Amino acid sequence: MSRFLISCGGTGGHLSPGISIAEGLHARGHQATLLISKKKVDARLIEKYPGLRFERMPGSGFSWHPVRMARFVLSQIAALRFCMALIKSERPAAVVGFGGFTSAPAALAGRMRGIPVALHEANRVPGLAIRLLGRLADRLYLPLGIRVSGVRSSVTRHAGLPVRREIMRMPVEAARESLGLDQEQKVLVILGGSQGASALNAWARSKLEALALESIQVYCVTGLGKGDQETVVHKSKAGRPVTSVFVPFCDRVAELLSSADLVVSRAGAGTIAELIRCEVPAILVPYPHAASDHQRANASFFERQGGGLVVEESALGELLDEVVELAGNDWLLHQFRANLRRMDRSNSLDLMLTDLEAMARPDPGAPPGSPAGAPA
Repeated sequence: MSRFLISCGGTGGHLSPGISIAEGLHARGHQATLLISKKKVDARLIEKYPGLRFERMPGSGFSWHPVRMARFVLSQIAALRFCMALIKSERPAAVVGFGGFTSAPAALAGRMRGIPVALHEANRVPGLAIRLLGRLADRLYLPLGIRVSGVRSSVTRHAGLPVRREIMRMPVEAARESLGLDQEQKVLVILGGSQGASALNAWARSKLEALALESIQVYCVTGLGKGDQETVVHKSKAGRPVTSVFVPFCDRVAELLSSADLVVSRAGAGTIAELIRCEVPAILVPYPHAASDHQRANASFFERQGGGLVVEESALGELLDEVVELAGNDWLLHQFRANLRRMDRSNSLDLMLTDLEAMARPDPGAPPGSPAGAPA
């Protein structure tokens, strides 16, 4: 048995793969502690996982604004001290980071304590933490075809985002029944990532009546703090009621995606991995202010692989026509689903679990003959 320290807080795109890895390690007989932020979204996401151990660490997001930059630096110093103390007490066999502001202190503390460090980047443009810390890592997991300058090829492994085992395609009828959706009408799911997207929420509300006329139901996940749960009913051209639902958060991802004929979403790597796993065609609207424009790179790759289409936020006026046309084209939706099945052939979770077991070092404080990571 080995202990692992997994740094994955700040956004759903970081926390979800961390949970996936932790569950996989537990299934193989290991222990894992997940480092998360103090943000509300982290607290909400972990509610389903009482069997996992989470530690909230100091930290705030990076910013070039002088005041927020100072806050970021001070919080990183506090986080480094926190991680150093935690590693000293837990003596993990390896530290695993999924990017974001929680990963840098954990990775640096691991390196300073002589613990192997693995980093994972799911976006097709590596983030700042990965670019800066990649040279310190013993493993760097990257999407296929992506490299980080200065990182040895022997360190790099190509692996997609490890999706939680609970997220898989289920029968559409059961998925719609669980969410209270009409079985006969088309379903459009709108996602803005774990924190929601105000532009997509506003678009959904402004187009509800037009979508209802085409017998398209809407299920919109608005994001925490961006509105309360709400149900709206309009009429189709045939006079039938068409129900649309707005919820601030949804932790039933498999049911939600499996119920959809089509998804309109931001283009975070975590969302895209879940779309692929559940074989749901999507129209991606990249967040135009994402760091290094990584969402546009993610969306372009998804479109080239045949998983759906890309519409820029500046062209939201064209989105309604795209949605109505695609939702009514069963042949094209079928082709997209076939392409998504092809994209999901690799098993990133098992690849990473096996590799992490191989790189994990025995506990230097354990007596001879003790299992790796076991307490002395």
